[in-house]
Amino acid sequence: MHSGPRHEDKIRAGERAFFGRRKGKRLRSHQARLMETLLPKLALDLASPAPPDLATMFAPGTQEVRLEIGFGGGEHLLAEAQRHPQVGYVGVEPFVNGMAKALAAIEKHRLANIRLHHGDAAEVIAWLPDGALARIDLIYPDPWPKRRHWKRRFVQERMVSALARALRPGGVFRFASDVADYAAWTLIRFLRSPAFEWTAEKASDWQAPWPGFDSTRYETKARREGRAPCYLTFRRRDQRPGRST
Repeated sequence: MHSGPRHEDKIRAGERAFFGRRKGKRLRSHQARLMETLLPKLALDLASPAPPDLATMFAPGTQEVRLEIGFGGGEHLLAEAQRHPQVGYVGVEPFVNGMAKALAAIEKHRLANIRLHHGDAAEVIAWLPDGALARIDLIYPDPWPKRRHWKRRFVQERMVSALARALRPGGVFRFASDVADYAAWTLIRFLRSPAFEWTAEKASDWQAPWPGFDSTRYETKARREGRAPCYLTFRRRDQRPGRST
């Protein structure tokens, strides 16, 4: 891994336009204080080069680093961080209320293995060193269902390439959605990429949640309304010279 000059994938990822809400209902006074006091302590410094080894941002002994894109209320991110204290987690969320809710839980549970970015995930992906991550999760992203808005979906060909650069060989990208069209959209774009392989071998591999998966409020709502979630996992191929793909 290295933190050298940003190449084309990094620039293109960082130039992605952001779409969506950033603010909702007014924050409670304690949440507002956490946005001013705790968030700066946990926030990535994208103005400085990323450390060659992201594990150095966490406690000694951190074994690997994972990224969650758009963590919403933080249910999945927080459960993962509590379950795997030896893993460093980077959570990205542009929505103020979701970030404030996560900060309150981080403070309550005294979690030391989470770093945050309050903004667009493309900015973080562009900042990362090559092969920095062991896993990337994109869980229930905005599907932008209208055809004229499809270009706003996070999963695009350029972004797939950027994700491949940020993942180490053997690392995985996980995607969950209750929108069949977006799941198909994502599957097609990852199958087109020579950098990834779909790990599914049977129907239950995409119909059933991942082992140990912590459901989110979006998934609960989807099931309540009769929509079936889809769970996709793609493995980063090792494309170094002399290695099979």
